[in-house]
Amino acid sequence: MHPHLDQLHPYPFERLNRLMAGIEPPQGLKPIPLTIGEPKHAAPEIALRTWNEVQSGLSLYPNTQGTDDFRESIAQWATRRFRLTQPLDPHTMILPINGTREGLFAIAQVLVGAHPNKRRVLMPNPFYQIYEGAALLAGGQPTLLDLTADDHFQPQWASIPDHIWAETAFVYVCSPNNPTGSVIRRTHWEALLERAERFDFVVIADECYSEIYPDDALPPTGLLEVAQAHPRYARSLVFHSLSKRSSLPGLRSGFVAGDPTLIEAFRRYRTYHGCALPIHVQKISQAAWGDETHVVRNRELYRAKFKAVVPLLQPVLTVAEPEAGFYLWPHLDMDDEVFTQKLYAATGVAVLPGRYLGRANPSHNPGERYVRISLVASVEECVEAAHRIRQFMEQL
Repeated sequence: MHPHLDQLHPYPFERLNRLMAGIEPPQGLKPIPLTIGEPKHAAPEIALRTWNEVQSGLSLYPNTQGTDDFRESIAQWATRRFRLTQPLDPHTMILPINGTREGLFAIAQVLVGAHPNKRRVLMPNPFYQIYEGAALLAGGQPTLLDLTADDHFQPQWASIPDHIWAETAFVYVCSPNNPTGSVIRRTHWEALLERAERFDFVVIADECYSEIYPDDALPPTGLLEVAQAHPRYARSLVFHSLSKRSSLPGLRSGFVAGDPTLIEAFRRYRTYHGCALPIHVQKISQAAWGDETHVVRNRELYRAKFKAVVPLLQPVLTVAEPEAGFYLWPHLDMDDEVFTQKLYAATGVAVLPGRYLGRANPSHNPGERYVRISLVASVEECVEAAHRIRQFMEQL
């Protein structure tokens, strides 16, 4: 057995299942699950139409590197979205992945161990659990950087001493952040890239929530925008997918882009890894990356939820609309596990305890006394859930 398997923590939803075992919602009240970040909006018509045209791809083995047309569609999208003046070469700077989760896990196998004295993998705390598991199973040392409300959930790079940076293989950055909804500022990206160049480590940007934001005119800054100031996007890799952007979580389609030296190493690894993106998935994805109409509509639906839900909850919870993404991250005046149990028993609304997304530091777990509320259900269900939560809080 792998020597580090025993270091893996139970996945958050395993812990949630154990926490909720035996607890039943009130009879006659339909449960509303707001736990998993799985979009429930309808798949875009352009993807459904394309599916009817591409079934011939089922009889073909896919290539690890993907088709030229698929990579070109991504290069065009990224150039438009991130206002790139340094073009992404679709042949050397883009690679298909089976959604960001698979890619973010696999990249650790390539980057950890490249230098014997660089085993640290920096990551935010709280965080997406894949980061920790990937680091551990690659033989790395997860090193946590707490995100706090006092710092607006921005990573404080200046708080990390030089000897830690010198031991760092790579850094996971999630922006927009899961679960806090914060967005990395351009100055924070610039400061991180300066350290990456000085201490020779890689920056991994998980940007799967980048297309869900409140103002169509103010999209979040992405790593590509900032990294293009460095020759050939040196030391930078950006991961995107269609799961959130296009409400296509079942397609398992994404890409990684950036430093061509790192892309080539990852391509070589993936040739053996055996996870090439199927041809028909590439063709559907190509159609989705080429269309923005459904993405704008998607944002409108999330915007409607936040505009309706947040005012309902603010009188009873410490909560604000996120800078981007589809999560609420309210702070509680009580234990987050107890809150989750009592809320479900009283209202049938299921949320995720914040501590399950964090790890304890010497003083506390920064996810404690928070819950993550995933606004992926319909607008009507999310509003109904907000009314139930408010009534529950008023009765406490």
